[in-house]
Formats: sequence, structure tokens, C-alpha cells
Amino acid sequence: MKATAKAHPIQGLIKYHGMRDEELRLPYHDSISVCTAPSATTTTVEFQPDAKEDVYLIGGDRVEGRGAERIDAVVEHVRDLADVEHPVRLESENSFPSNIGFGSSSSGFAAAAMALAEAAGLDMTRPEVSTIARRGSSSAARAVTGAFSHLYSGMNDRDCRSERIETDLEDELRIVAAHVPAYKETEQAHREAAESHMFQARMAHVHHQIDEMRDALYDADFDRAFELAEHDSLSLTATTMTGPAGWVYWQPDTIAVFNAVRELREDENVPVFFSTDTGASVYVNTTAEHVDTVENRIAAVGVDTDVWEVGGPAQILSESDALF
Repeated sequence: MKATAKAHPIQGLIKYHGMRDEELRLPYHDSISVCTAPSATTTTVEFQPDAKEDVYLIGGDRVEGRGAERIDAVVEHVRDLADVEHPVRLESENSFPSNIGFGSSSSGFAAAAMALAEAAGLDMTRPEVSTIARRGSSSAARAVTGAFSHLYSGMNDRDCRSERIETDLEDELRIVAAHVPAYKETEQAHREAAESHMFQARMAHVHHQIDEMRDALYDADFDRAFELAEHDSLSLTATTMTGPAGWVYWQPDTIAVFNAVRELREDENVPVFFSTDTGASVYVNTTAEHVDTVENRIAAVGVDTDVWEVGGPAQILSESDALF
């Protein structure tokens, strides 16, 4: 009863914000994202009949407090589905920085859900596994199905699950990841989302944005898709900044990257757009043809960069890849 899985983190394109059910992590509205590779989380889990308690480790450190509670929600759901009671050992490693806005919770809970389902002997499709991952992080549902994926809102697991969107942009997209290391707290921002006076304005237009994004992906219209993602980032930030806590995630380097992107687009006609989730780091979306030009310009801002491509769905790895 042991398995290892790998999942890629997501970049939100039309992002969810706020949860109408915190326990099941049911979002207020649909969302669309794209997975980024080779950045990934690898997770090994084992049901251990002789163990006395659950043990969770990330990067070798014991997970406690709220982090352990979120993992518990996923583990307990798998136990219920598989009708097993054994304690679980879970170890996880990220190949990229966490808590700076690059979606580590999405890949973390996606890999955990895949490994747990496999170790428990559950025969499930990835959309079904996405409902397990969602209990840890709504974004993780989309990391399970991978590439460009759509998480539907709903009040139950039948409706609130993720599906992959097929698009030719999978081969064309390149993402220059601009690292701006400033710690961010996402869960509290989700908890108070509906208290922002901008939230209802966001709700009024986000459903149309979802339709527009799906249509752009079907047509493989790069400019249209990533202009939508750029504007959605601004909309999301307006909502987080006007909540009770007044969350301001962006740093001076974040704005400098935005300015560099706009200069490339407006002065040099380069197809490039910025996007952020709840964090200071920036996804700079461009095409394979222009990625070197874009990376050089973003690096000149003085931030560390990586170049990522589109990542696939969460995968079960071989026994030789186990972390313990």
C-alpha cells in the first residue's frame, strides 16, 4: 500500500477567489489554469498498519498545524473512499520555490491525491481524483488533470471537478517565471474574499471571462488568451487589496517586470503578457519563438528567471522513484 506520484503546479489564467464551503473547498465560480513544467512536486505515501500515527514531511520537515489539517482532509477522504484505517506516512519534495506565488499547494495536493488513491487501490479517473485533491487546495484539482484545465464550480463532487481543455497552445506557450521572493498567505485571502466591495463586480464578469478563455484556447489564439489572463490578474488583485486585511502582494520588482512586459509588447511588438496569482512572483507568457528575447529582458530587471513549458497531468511514478 505504497505509491509515488508527480504533479506540476498551476498558473491561474481565470483564477478562483474565495470559497463558499471551506471544508470541501468549493469555489464561488469556475476557474481555468495551465500547468508549468518541469517544475513539479514528487510525493510518496504509504499506508502503514504498524504505525501509531500519521506522519507528513515536506522537504524533510514535519508538517504541523494548519498545514497538517489540510493534508488530513485529503487523507481522511481517501480512507473513507477505500474503507481503510491505517496510518499514513507522506513525504513530499518540490523542485521549485514554495510560498512565493508559483502554485506549490496545487502540485503538492495533486501529487498527494494521486499517490493516496493509488496506494489505497482506488480505480479512479483523473477528474475523479481531482475531487480528492480539491479538499486540500481547489487549484490542485486542475493540477491533477494537467495542461490547460477547467475546474467547474458546484456543491458536490459530481459537479465540482476538473477537466482538461485540448488546445494547440500547449506546444506554443513558454513561461518566463520571474522570481520575486516575498512570502504570501493565500488561505486567509480566500476566507475574506466575499467581504471586498469588489467581489460582486468580479463575480458579475468572471463567467463571461471563462467562456472567452475557453473559446480562445479552442482557437489557439495566444494573444486573446493571455490578454485575458493579464486582465484577470489585475481583477483578482483589486479584490484582494480591497478586502478587510488589504492584502498587497506585489513588490517593486513585480511592477518592474510588468513595465518590461508592456514595453516589449508596445514598443517591439513581442507577443508577451504578464500574469500573477496571489503572490509577488510573475508568470511572463510568450511564445517559443520569442522566449529568449523575453527572458533576457526580464533578467535585466534584476530578478531570477526560469523558462517553463506546459506540464501534463499528475502521474504515478515507478517504485524506484519513491522518496522512502
